[in-house]
Amino acid sequence: MTAVEEIMRAPNLRELIDELEKSWHDEQKRRHEFWAAIDENVKAEFIMGEIIYHSPIYGRHWMASSNISRRLLPFVYDNKLGKVAYEKVMIRLTRNDYEPDICFWYEERTLDFGQKQSAFPAPDFIVEILSDSTKERDYGIKKTDYALHDVQEYWVVDADNQTVEQYLLKNKTYELTQKLKDGILVSEVITGFQMPVREIFE
Repeated sequence: MTAVEEIMRAPNLRELIDELEKSWHDEQKRRHEFWAAIDENVKAEFIMGEIIYHSPIYGRHWMASSNISRRLLPFVYDNKLGKVAYEKVMIRLTRNDYEPDICFWYEERTLDFGQKQSAFPAPDFIVEILSDSTKERDYGIKKTDYALHDVQEYWVVDADNQTVEQYLLKNKTYELTQKLKDGILVSEVITGFQMPVREIFE
């Protein structure tokens, strides 16, 4: 039984709807306050009604991010495939606001992006690099939310264990396609893009 079906069977349905509406209104008020107060120099996300501030990242994290970006950026732009964003770009989903480590949109989806735009729609491809403080969210709410918003491909990079997990979207959920410690990782969404796994961790 789904959560909606369970609520619909409740004798106090109206009361539950009122409570949900109030909770949603209160959460959206906090979300507006988050957007009004957010500093572009601070990495922060709004997740399930809570503001999450991020500590400075470790060297292994930014090295992995830099190594992927160094290969991905020229490939995407040289082939006119779309746009790549990293670190401090906010994506706004139905309920939550995230700043993925790396993300990509197909060219046709970026035509309306503005220079003063501060929030962007769900990308087609996302990379998250695990840390102790983000691991639970990267495998939990983010993985679920990205899938529900049609992010077609999701890489989870574990810099400690030097592995990459590649997830592909199927029926609004992710299937683990492969987990690599070596070899060549080939993107399904960014046509032609591939990268040696070991190079990510150099």
